[in-house]
Amino acid sequence: MKKTKQRVTGIGGVFFKAKNTKKLQAWYKIHLGLPLDPNWGGMVFEWRDVKQPKKKGGTVWSAFEADTEYFGPGRQTFMINYRVANLKQVLAALKKEGVWVDPKPQSSEFGKFGWIKDGEGNRIELWQPPLEKRKRAKR
Repeated sequence: MKKTKQRVTGIGGVFFKAKNTKKLQAWYKIHLGLPLDPNWGGMVFEWRDVKQPKKKGGTVWSAFEADTEYFGPGRQTFMINYRVANLKQVLAALKKEGVWVDPKPQSSEFGKFGWIKDGEGNRIELWQPPLEKRKRAKR
């Protein structure tokens, strides 16, 4: 098997479905002390890059409603979001390798997002943080 250049730079988020998001969020807050944001019910674990300690980053933790379509069709109960430096380049390379790539990537104030499916059909989100966040992280 051909060795591939590292494409993922970190884990941007961990998302999972809940039967009752409010109840489950309360459980995590009470029993594990997660400081969940009251506006969206998730949180960001902040961290610093080992090789560049001044560089900040974050990993999102969030429960979604059980009927969300954000994870794609099917019974998938979780989705991992991986950070990438160049989403367009990574998606093009994966498509060339025969990986299923969602034909509708999205851009927003939060960055660029694309989706693929792994070897067992699990939907994975790839995220390129917005430029200003990457610049801020270098400070």
